[in-house]
Amino acid sequence: MDLRFHEYPSREALAEGLAAGVAAILATAIHARGAATLAVSGGSTPKLFLQKLSAAQIEWDRVTVLLVDERWVASDSERSNARLVADNLLQGAAAKARFEAFFVPGESAFEAAAGLNRRFEALTRPLDAAVLGMGNDGHTASFFPQSEQLGHALAPTGGECIAAVEAPGAGEPRITLTLPVLLSAHFLALHIEGDDKRDTLREALAEGPVEDMPVRAVLRQDQRDDLQIFWAR
Repeated sequence: MDLRFHEYPSREALAEGLAAGVAAILATAIHARGAATLAVSGGSTPKLFLQKLSAAQIEWDRVTVLLVDERWVASDSERSNARLVADNLLQGAAAKARFEAFFVPGESAFEAAAGLNRRFEALTRPLDAAVLGMGNDGHTASFFPQSEQLGHALAPTGGECIAAVEAPGAGEPRITLTLPVLLSAHFLALHIEGDDKRDTLREALAEGPVEDMPVRAVLRQDQRDDLQIFWAR
């Protein structure tokens, strides 16, 4: 696969560049078929990118936003990715976007998975844009080392778009988009920042089992011929 590495002089410049690229993808999709879908990641890294993207001058009322993955916590939790998106992306004009959350009150992640698969099937095939993150343990989305559900999330037997997972490094149970859904996105980016993440990326690109660093499933796949990697120190 062709890894297209984009290095920026600052995190501000990266956020602006990535936001401009994603906005262009969404605008093109809206022009072509009247709607666009975007999947974004949680954590602290994407905050500035989401803030920059919220200022994009596009038809936000035609955009559906969903999460790459979500911790199984209520939307008012500080650990909720839905809250991160609400606070940083769905502001101003971007508040008109349709946001589809994963969390279902009163059900566990594993109990909710079947219903979420039915609900998200049409939304996720294919996504117009998906922006991944990466942890220092080599996880991306909720593909975690030592997860009993890792194999299913990477190669779902029933073609599911959603998988419920647990892992020692994940904290709460989680819901994640499966690997085939992410790889089918028209635009797929890996957004990382800091020297530690650059070192983690180098390790992931070296030989070793996918199970040890599941981001390798994205880096090594042969389903698509491009992956955009965005990095700033």
